[in-house]
Amino acid sequence: MSEQDRGDVSGEAGDPGGEEHDESSEDQREAEQLAERGEPESRAPDRRLGLIADPDMPEQVSRRLARDLPDMLSDDELSWAVEVDVDPVTAGRHNTRDILASTRERMDRHNWDHAICLTDLPVRANGRPVVAEADPDRHVAVVSLPALGGTQVYRRSRQVMLQMVDELTGRSGGGSNRYGLDSKLTRLFAPVQRHENTGEQEVDVRYTTTRKRGRLRLLTGMVRSNQPAQLVFGLRSALAAAVATSAFGLSSSTIWQIGDQLGAFRQVLAGVLSVALLVGWLIAAHGLWEKRRNNSANDREQALLYNTSTIATLTIGIGVMYIGLFVVNLAVALFIVPPNLLASSLGHPADFTRYLALAWGFTTMGVIAGALGSSLESDQAVRQAAYGYREEQRRNEQEH
Repeated sequence: MSEQDRGDVSGEAGDPGGEEHDESSEDQREAEQLAERGEPESRAPDRRLGLIADPDMPEQVSRRLARDLPDMLSDDELSWAVEVDVDPVTAGRHNTRDILASTRERMDRHNWDHAICLTDLPVRANGRPVVAEADPDRHVAVVSLPALGGTQVYRRSRQVMLQMVDELTGRSGGGSNRYGLDSKLTRLFAPVQRHENTGEQEVDVRYTTTRKRGRLRLLTGMVRSNQPAQLVFGLRSALAAAVATSAFGLSSSTIWQIGDQLGAFRQVLAGVLSVALLVGWLIAAHGLWEKRRNNSANDREQALLYNTSTIATLTIGIGVMYIGLFVVNLAVALFIVPPNLLASSLGHPADFTRYLALAWGFTTMGVIAGALGSSLESDQAVRQAAYGYREEQRRNEQEH
């Protein structure tokens, strides 16, 4: 082989190496250009955190946390990615051991480094509401949103979530950094206490609130999870019956006179009774009353919590409807009924308080009629206010 041939062969053999060198040079130049423009070089996250959320409010909170947590957790040495999986893992499960086991299964399925379950299921241990539990050995935790109360749900859930990440990773000393869980306001209303495994509990770390004050916060959190404001839009038939009856009252001078003769005490009592009637009617007609499954103290307390939250949710929802209907009736009465016509019908001068009394009477009549109209509502529209129904619905969805 001539020297020219050998040179040709060596040149051909060197081409692949030259291409690799060119590609690496291009990558290096791109990285330098990104650095000059101040743009970070994209890379895969070092840690992946999965948030497994029940439907409804836990899903809403989780998606917001997924946007905010990566920046709060990441630093120069470690980057985080947060993913959300909406799955009713708590359906049919009443203890955190089963919930954590299901959370671990989904963590392995998604190849996450850690997983935290957000649920609207009220969890209790030894009579105390449980805020969160963590199992650092299995890298899983569970957070009960109702235990955080009915106000500032996102802020409190973010505090607890950061606390759980510390517990699972051991960063910042594990449970030493409380992220506002030890604030003066929290200690005053419902102090959150940290308990480590002493052999009496099935998890490594548990955060609970006090019995009495924590139970009140738990109840308000359950009512918030029921979203009582949305109940008004679900009671379309009841609202239509209430509006129709109120319109009839506005056109009847006899009803004007009856409303005028009622004193303030009777008017308030009639309004309260009308709301109570509609609440009772909805519970009876749509089977919202939670029955005990057994005679255990835990099941008895759970049924009490469920029923109390259902009554409170319905009362708030119907109360909002009552106030809204009252405002509409007052505005219509002021616009349609002139003062001289009202005065001639009542037999005395009509001031603004007479219009208030008339609107109050029309509204009470309308809400009572709304109880009859509520019989036409679909069960699903009303039963969303009941914890037991939502849990049963999720369990059926999971089975199918």
